[in-house]
Amino acid sequence: QVQLVESGGGSVQSGGSLRLSCSLNGYTSRRYCVAWFRQIPGKEREAVATIDNRGDRDFAGFVKGRFTISRNDAETIVDLQMDNLRPEDTAMYYCAADPRWSARHGLRLGVGEFKHWGQGTQVTVSS
Repeated sequence: QVQLVESGGGSVQSGGSLRLSCSLNGYTSRRYCVAWFRQIPGKEREAVATIDNRGDRDFAGFVKGRFTISRNDAETIVDLQMDNLRPEDTAMYYCAADPRWSARHGLRLGVGEFKHWGQGTQVTVSS
């Protein structure tokens, strides 16, 4: 069974960049829709970006133009490159995967529709 492990979180100043990685523990990401979600304390977990088995991508409106999602050459890691970070991007970021969804559909689904989850990595952006 695929196990997801996030890395790359940390603290950065407003306008800075971070790159988060989601390792699929040797499984190919081509079998899944892989999503990045985030959760701010006191708020619901929300989808940030998705990439599906065809390589299609989708992004939440609040990160379009600032975040990108990609796979490594071996297709076992999915990265979230976050540029021009803002204090409101401060959150715990989670990687999720499910074989059923397209990128567009996965972005609009709730957390209950993704079968596999990582433990999360904290991102803190200071002003």
